[in-house]
Amino acid sequence: MKTSFVASALAMSLALAFPAHADAGKTAVVQEAPLRAHLQFLSSDLLEGRGTGQRGGDLTVAYLESQAMALGLKPGNGDSFRQPVLIAGVKTLPAESTLKLEAGGKPLDIAFGKDWVYAPGDAAAAHSLNAQLVFVGYGITAPDEQWNDFKGAGLKGKILVMMVNDPQPTAEEPNRFNGKGLTYYGRWSYKFEEAQRQGAAGVLLIHTTPTASYGWSVIQNSWSGVERFQLAAGTLGTALQGWVTEDTARALFSAAGQDLDALRAAAEKKDFKPLALSATMTGEMKAAVRKVEQFNVAAVVPGTDPKLKDEVVIYSAHWDHLGKQGDSGDTIFNGAVDNASGSAALLAMAAEARRVPARRSQMFLWVAAEEQGLLGSSAYASSPLWPLAKTAANLNLDSLNFVGVTRDIGTQGSERTELGKLAETAAKAMGMQIAPAKPDLAGGYFRSDHFSFAKKGVPAFSISSGRDYIKDPAGAKAKAEAYGKRYHQASDEYDPGWDLSGMVQTAQYTLNLGRLIANGAKLPEWKAGDAFAVPRN
Repeated sequence: MKTSFVASALAMSLALAFPAHADAGKTAVVQEAPLRAHLQFLSSDLLEGRGTGQRGGDLTVAYLESQAMALGLKPGNGDSFRQPVLIAGVKTLPAESTLKLEAGGKPLDIAFGKDWVYAPGDAAAAHSLNAQLVFVGYGITAPDEQWNDFKGAGLKGKILVMMVNDPQPTAEEPNRFNGKGLTYYGRWSYKFEEAQRQGAAGVLLIHTTPTASYGWSVIQNSWSGVERFQLAAGTLGTALQGWVTEDTARALFSAAGQDLDALRAAAEKKDFKPLALSATMTGEMKAAVRKVEQFNVAAVVPGTDPKLKDEVVIYSAHWDHLGKQGDSGDTIFNGAVDNASGSAALLAMAAEARRVPARRSQMFLWVAAEEQGLLGSSAYASSPLWPLAKTAANLNLDSLNFVGVTRDIGTQGSERTELGKLAETAAKAMGMQIAPAKPDLAGGYFRSDHFSFAKKGVPAFSISSGRDYIKDPAGAKAKAEAYGKRYHQASDEYDPGWDLSGMVQTAQYTLNLGRLIANGAKLPEWKAGDAFAVPRN
């Protein structure tokens, strides 16, 4: 029996188990042919890697918009499928900058890129800095953990030096800050946000490979000599955002008369207090800044219930990748798996949702600039096209299964809400099971577009591929693991030989789960006590 037939049969079983209230004689079955066609085109060289602020990104938006129109979907933003997202492109100019660190009255001999990186966090082209450095431990304010690294210290205009990650579990408190798993308080994005809330002039994060979960080269590639993007409207960041290597931090603290290891140990305790260092940051920081308008693409299938149609289930995927980079060799980062796969799946799902609608409305949302820090989804959550109070859930797709059908499906994060039980129901109806949860050591829940919705109180998670392959388990697992070498590389290209039955299976599961939510009696809620169990707003 062919795996594609297996996937279709499993999909049909759920569709029969949960027929649309609008038309019980029809079933919504995701088709492979359109999914493959969209995947092939979206990852083709013609779209030049779908880069933010690049021609390929503009072409991608036009393609998604035209396909939504062809499917007969309704515009999600009045009479338009587009939601503008104003983004600032920022590229630090180290050769024109005179920024330096001084400790103990002497400048540190450090080089941009090799020892530290920095950029404006507020999309300004020039800053003059003369600020004292203050060590603030993990830089966390967490009422739910009775934790405050700031203790009311006056930090306005200071440069805050922070550790990444969370306070580690102890024998007495093995579950503090989610034990071995990373919480949002440990993410670099939270650290930058908290520095802004404290009124700081800037923040320097101390990098270590274990605490960041990646090496310094990742920081270099993202900050040194490249254009970075940030939202250009709303609440902006501090004047300076940056990182220093552990060796640089050690030299800085030593020159300031402090022991870095001793201070890091002190920061593991609740009674830690900020420590002003005998160190300053002075000089001019220069950057090339440009403003670009990008777009989220939103399309709607109206609900069939007179009352429930005012509520919506949102399926999302980011359309962007890394675009064109470099001057020689293969300069196009096609992003076939990441995330032409998710974008193509949404189009295939939307066709079926349009054919067989549900009681609640369903929105298909392709967001911009995920690779730049969830910018498109953050912009949507801040200015939603549908009231968040009437948004039932967000189901996000990113980097789908190109290997083959599985017996399991990944739903990590669903257990935080009532979606967890629905996820199990949807899996069981398709003859699958939920993949066992693993400790979220790298904070994966906080690194995909669903998190922008979760922060606003909307139950949300990303659906990921299973790993219990039905056909040739060893070979399939090897293919999946080999993708790690192609991730964020120019070699992430479409292969016409791919078995897309697993991708269809994931898309079908997502649509089926969304339909369970869209046809349900009430809006799903967060579990009591969860950090994001706040009113949708």
